[in-house]
Amino acid sequence: MKKLHFTLLIIMAGLHFFPLQAKKISKKSKAKHVVIIGLDGWGSFSFDKADMPHVKKLMIDGSYSLSTRSVLPSSSAVNWASMFMGAGPELHGYTDWGSKTPDLPSRVITHYGMFPTIFGTLRDQAPDAKIGYFYEWDGMKYLAEQKAMNESFHSTSPGDNHHEITQACTQYILKNRPTLTAIIFDQPDGKGHKIGFGSDDYYQKLSVLDQRIGEIIEAIHNAGIRNETIIMIVADHGGINTGHGGKTMNEMQVPLIFSGKGIRKNHQINASTMVYDIAATIGAIFNLNNPQVWTGRAITEIFSK
Repeated sequence: MKKLHFTLLIIMAGLHFFPLQAKKISKKSKAKHVVIIGLDGWGSFSFDKADMPHVKKLMIDGSYSLSTRSVLPSSSAVNWASMFMGAGPELHGYTDWGSKTPDLPSRVITHYGMFPTIFGTLRDQAPDAKIGYFYEWDGMKYLAEQKAMNESFHSTSPGDNHHEITQACTQYILKNRPTLTAIIFDQPDGKGHKIGFGSDDYYQKLSVLDQRIGEIIEAIHNAGIRNETIIMIVADHGGINTGHGGKTMNEMQVPLIFSGKGIRKNHQINASTMVYDIAATIGAIFNLNNPQVWTGRAITEIFSK
């Protein structure tokens, strides 16, 4: 018995110093790559009028909803947190437009020291995954596990930095062919606050962002991974006049588009969808075991049968 006990100790010690090989993305995954492109302040009210040919082609080639709802308040940090964390503010605790830490105690804290997001969940279940995170607004860095990222890029140049983060993101895609990439623009929210949501400047900025999205799509093609990639276009909230945070549908409804490997084409999503369903859907794409505390549901009707 003592000899058996000693043998087990030796085996356990070996496992400690020589860990098991990192798991790869499951063969049951629906795609090998996901690219999330986020537009802060993009409300569904603007979709028909917006000059966004790249985005609208993704919609025709994929599945979409123009009635996905934000959580309350219809503001930035609380909704980006909900999108990444698969649950509402009642559970993750980020309740304000600029929350850097939970205003309510998070229901669950992981070894990263925060409520579980899709980034940490992917990292823990597929340690060899390549994950990139690119953003303009510095508040985004508090809403995802930075230690789970292979690359985290925040543009610190003054002014509108959509070109700079696009360039950083496209170079990362070309070089690394990442498993999960998120790029979050700080527009058209800025134009909405300064000039007005639905103003000519607001629509002009949407047109410019569509060009940036085209550059990202081109990088995915040039990296040779387009046929194994799902592109997601997401937004946190809309706006009305020069503000948001309230309960109007212009503030609460945002576009949601999926396009790529295994996604139904030209399909309008019938299911009720919330921003926190996005994390759960990414989990389903990668065949992950989603955290029990998540309340979001995978939007399964987007997948081809």
